[in-house]
Amino acid sequence: MYKKILLAYDGSDAGQKALLDCRDIANWSQSELHLVAVMPSAMSFVGLEGGVYDVELEEREKRKYRGVLDDGLRRLAECGFSARGEVVTGEAIDEIVKYAKRISADLIVVGHKHLDSWAARWWRGSISGALIEHAPCSVLVVITQ
Repeated sequence: MYKKILLAYDGSDAGQKALLDCRDIANWSQSELHLVAVMPSAMSFVGLEGGVYDVELEEREKRKYRGVLDDGLRRLAECGFSARGEVVTGEAIDEIVKYAKRISADLIVVGHKHLDSWAARWWRGSISGALIEHAPCSVLVVITQ
């Protein structure tokens, strides 16, 4: 039985589908729900070619990710679920795994959309695939078309 479910939530269509599936599982297993939104570190905004660190850009990004998280929490609350959530900063896989360990999650739920071209798949990589390799618990990958 899953007692603590962590949803890595990004607000995308795949994330919305994962949120719905997470909600159904939590209802079935009477689980505690946690949402985490992972914001890239400030150095990701600077880029490989260099640049100047922009405090305003980082603040806009924080607000954006907080909005995504708040949207997920609101959607769960509208369905009668109480969930905790947090915005964390860093590399997605590392931060999701760290958060799962911190709360002793039994299940991580993540959304995934199949990419059409081989180039897009190669360039983007697979967060869900890498997460399965590093997760301290079971991982449910919710596929959207």
